[in-house]
Amino acid sequence: MPHYRKIVLTTAAVLLFPLASQARNSVLHLDFQSVVDAAIADGQLDGTVKFYLKGKGGAVKKTFPEAVSNKKTNAFNKTDEEACAWALRSVLISFQENAKKHGANAVVNLVSYYKKNEYKSATQYECHAGAMVAGVAMKGNAAVR
Repeated sequence: MPHYRKIVLTTAAVLLFPLASQARNSVLHLDFQSVVDAAIADGQLDGTVKFYLKGKGGAVKKTFPEAVSNKKTNAFNKTDEEACAWALRSVLISFQENAKKHGANAVVNLVSYYKKNEYKSATQYECHAGAMVAGVAMKGNAAVR
């Protein structure tokens, strides 16, 4: 019986390999502000740094050099939206840390920057979700408002 089991397992692996090798890469455009608000509400962000997508936020007194944050998260057992929100939270935390390092109270000119391709929206961010990993990349400037 063990011999048959080995044959069955080998056959299953050979048949399933093509499915596993075709990685899913769904591009999602999701609401930015709802993730920011939720991260502040649950304490992941402290609220001292405000986040503004490109074209929002009004006048600033001083901006600092552009920064990029690219974060990925395990998407296993999460909806695409949940995994994307988790990745965006990680991006926002890194931007908050960078802003505080510069003595800034805002991050402005935020755009999605996945594989160095810009996606600009006044309300949404871009996320790439696969079967096992979701990722968000953004760039923006720490600023004093």
